[in-house]
Amino acid sequence: MTPHPLILHHFEASPFSEKIRLAFGHKKLAWTSVITSRIMPRPDLMPLTGGYRRTPTLQIGADIYCDTQIILRELEARFPQAPLCPDGHAGVPWALAMWSDRSFFQNSVNLVFGTLADKVPQDFIEDRERLRGAKFDVAAMRAAIPQMKDQFRAHVDWIETQLGDGRPWLLGAFSLADINAYMNVWYAQGNLGGFTEMLGGFPRVTAWTARMKAVGHGTRTDISPQDALELAAKATPLSPVIADPDDPNGRKPGDMVSVTPDDYGKVAVTGEIVSLSAQHIAIRRKDERARDIVVHFPRAGFIVSSV
Repeated sequence: MTPHPLILHHFEASPFSEKIRLAFGHKKLAWTSVITSRIMPRPDLMPLTGGYRRTPTLQIGADIYCDTQIILRELEARFPQAPLCPDGHAGVPWALAMWSDRSFFQNSVNLVFGTLADKVPQDFIEDRERLRGAKFDVAAMRAAIPQMKDQFRAHVDWIETQLGDGRPWLLGAFSLADINAYMNVWYAQGNLGGFTEMLGGFPRVTAWTARMKAVGHGTRTDISPQDALELAAKATPLSPVIADPDDPNGRKPGDMVSVTPDDYGKVAVTGEIVSLSAQHIAIRRKDERARDIVVHFPRAGFIVSSV
């Protein structure tokens, strides 16, 4: 258990946030919601993350978890009941995030925004260009809709095939594999007219989607971003110092490093290593408003550089 509430900084339409909300539902957890803007600025969140701006972020006291990988690992460690990785499947469900969060997600984004091209606000486009470091070309996305439909269908067909023997969940028991696979189906379903027809050839996926929705989101309460920041400022980070004797670059607690996503949203967060392993790194930083904070990141998909 945790002495602090689970505070999720998210917005309702975020597919990555839906992963965490489903994990709360599967584990039947009570959690606290902080709604962030879909675009910058986020003046009460940046002091907590040190500039990391992708969604969602989990706050537990003065410990801040950035990226769904590390958030889900922390939930699994703290609340092992209703596990996310059933027996015999300790690795593959995590690895599937590289599929769902990258190729499948990029396909889904192009399909959604190509379809909604004329309705996308200019400030959103400009924000996503800053986030990506590249043009957010909705006209090109619209032109690519036929190809994106082909690719989306291919991704969904993998899910349909995995469910082909009548199993209710991708690995037999509910798991992180289902959460990863569902993210983009949920995103498309919420944004595309005619989605039911798109799934017409995938009856198992259609039924699985209904089961996923029924998992729910646990028990939610809401607070403001200002209240969440105040809670962090009053708390003390509880992350223990953990060394990794097998770190391939010889990094150790006390070293100053920066941590940066390797795909988009490449904002470096700098601090002193508190703990690290093959799957995580936690760094301590100080902020005028948030005070003493430890920010946690996964290793896969992130670049750690000496400062």
